[in-house]
Amino acid sequence: MMLAIDLKNQRCVVTGVTSGIGAAIARVLAQAGCHVAGCGRSPGDSAGARKFIESVEAQGRKAVYLTADLSDKRAPNRFIEEASEALGGIDLLVSNAGRNVFEGAKDCSEDAWEECMNLDLASHWRLAQAARPHLARAEPGVILIIGSNHAWSSIPGCFPYNVAKAGLLGLVQSLAIEWGPEIRTVGIAPGFIDTAGNQTWFDSFPDSAAERARTEAMHPVGRIGTVDEIGQLCAYLASPMAGFISGTTLCVDGGRSALMQDG
Repeated sequence: MMLAIDLKNQRCVVTGVTSGIGAAIARVLAQAGCHVAGCGRSPGDSAGARKFIESVEAQGRKAVYLTADLSDKRAPNRFIEEASEALGGIDLLVSNAGRNVFEGAKDCSEDAWEECMNLDLASHWRLAQAARPHLARAEPGVILIIGSNHAWSSIPGCFPYNVAKAGLLGLVQSLAIEWGPEIRTVGIAPGFIDTAGNQTWFDSFPDSAAERARTEAMHPVGRIGTVDEIGQLCAYLASPMAGFISGTTLCVDGGRSALMQDG
């Protein structure tokens, strides 16, 4: 028997909603019944912001979009307070925003390091800190932190991104331990997900179709993931059905990390 996920009238905050995984998370949560406040670096009249609002409102839910650069230390608190006021409270925080900062350990500049640590690590903590008093009034509040499978295994040239993602594992553990049982915290670490950005990467090869096929073949499930699958997992983890899951980060990579080496 299939169990429907019912998050009716839950008030949800999602960061990085103008494209990719964040946009899908917001849409799927709205389908499950959530009102959603989202943010991105783009202005409110941008195509990504408009698409976010339309996708949430199409489900009959309230949509609020706020422009925020979360690498600014002051932005997370400002965003959370404005989102809470607009929604009348917060029940769920999905901290998703991030950027691929791939410099390599030898050549990484101080500026690149600081940008990566501010956005890909510290912003998640700052958002959680700002949301904590609101979430503590929920039953219980839930924090979902979107990381990456680079937290466990990486490849050359992905420093300092992989360092920031490894730090998120500890953040999830600490928040779950110290803020439970009022707040439940879970991490999600996607692997290769089919987004517009990844298609751009495929297109950088002489034969993009061949490169896509090669990448898909490296996954035991025979394909790469979809943004909707990450959104659906968020809806499940936010629901009472996942009430015994906290303090852990789930790797969602189609079995890629199970391979000792490429075949």
